[in-house]
Amino acid sequence: MPYTHRSMESLRQVGDELADATVATLFERGETGKFNTLMRWFSRAGQDLPEGLPDVAREYLHATSKPPAWVDWDEMEKARLFFIDNNVHISTALSFAAMPACYAVPHAAKLLSATHGLEYPSRRMAETGQFTVYLMRPDAFEDGSRFIPAAQKVRLLHASIRHHLRREGRWDVAELGVPICQEDMIGAQMNFSIQVLDALHRLGIHMSEDGARSYYYAWRVVGAMLGIDVDAAPADLESARLFSDLYMTRHMGPSEEGIRLTRQLIDLYEEVVPGTAFDPVVSALIRFLIGDTAADWLAVPRSAWDSAVKAGPVLLGLLERVEDNSPLAAWALDHLGGLTSNLELSSLTRGRVMQYAIPEQLKSEYGVASAASRTARWTPPPLSAPALEDTV
Repeated sequence: MPYTHRSMESLRQVGDELADATVATLFERGETGKFNTLMRWFSRAGQDLPEGLPDVAREYLHATSKPPAWVDWDEMEKARLFFIDNNVHISTALSFAAMPACYAVPHAAKLLSATHGLEYPSRRMAETGQFTVYLMRPDAFEDGSRFIPAAQKVRLLHASIRHHLRREGRWDVAELGVPICQEDMIGAQMNFSIQVLDALHRLGIHMSEDGARSYYYAWRVVGAMLGIDVDAAPADLESARLFSDLYMTRHMGPSEEGIRLTRQLIDLYEEVVPGTAFDPVVSALIRFLIGDTAADWLAVPRSAWDSAVKAGPVLLGLLERVEDNSPLAAWALDHLGGLTSNLELSSLTRGRVMQYAIPEQLKSEYGVASAASRTARWTPPPLSAPALEDTV
């Protein structure tokens, strides 16, 4: 479908009917706490649902227990192999490009600030990392896997945020549309797919067109399982590019929440880097991947590493040539990449399994997105949506 400002505005008025109705009933009947407690024991596809689970939740879980009938499993396998071949690079792109790009959308930053406490800033990255790892396992859609239950819970998590914000009058629906609307859900799908691919390109990673298309296809399947209207979502990379560019030019800008979330992200990864001498590499990598304009909006610090980090694609190119010319080196690098990604995920989760529970309330310090804050943000030039100036 063609994407215009008018069509995007129509997507802002729509949420997720099935998940919204399920969550509304759970809250109405006071069954949210019971649901969260029982769902801690429901973590693998195909297992029996817990005894005592509310009926509305049981109906929802049955209705969402299978992937879409239209899934091309050959494409999904190609996506998985693409992920294995590029897992460290994809993790880098998710952490230092996709997440900061999300923070550069003021209303998205407000939503994230509402649901993730300052005392646990790694939670968002831990949930995202765990979700991606579950998705790219060989048995992701088979009985015994953790991906489908995770997708079911994330979909309800999004619906619960919509429920809280609308019920408590903490979101200007008339001005901003439905919170976590179809436009925003598709925008998030673009963050984790096409913007990751863009970041890989900027890092100098050589990708086949077929591999890139399969990776995007996998996230299209994920989007459908998270409540995105498949008919409204981009069907291929070309239309995804158009949607992503228009979405970002419609909404990008500075915000206090975006700055705070970015600072948390930088602090988190500076703790991972041994010592302090290389701490500025984290900020430099973010600035390199999202560009100076967005980085300045997010108050990403500048340093002497800003120039040095640009040599990264050259070094990665050398490693890729070694990998291409030696099957043994390719095997070793793939396994090393998997080990590195698992160690990073373990650090972020602190050894926990992320539960994606329905929040029974939002943070009290959450600020309402007002019409004034919307009009104060950056406004794109009155042209057809261009590619982002120097961003991902």
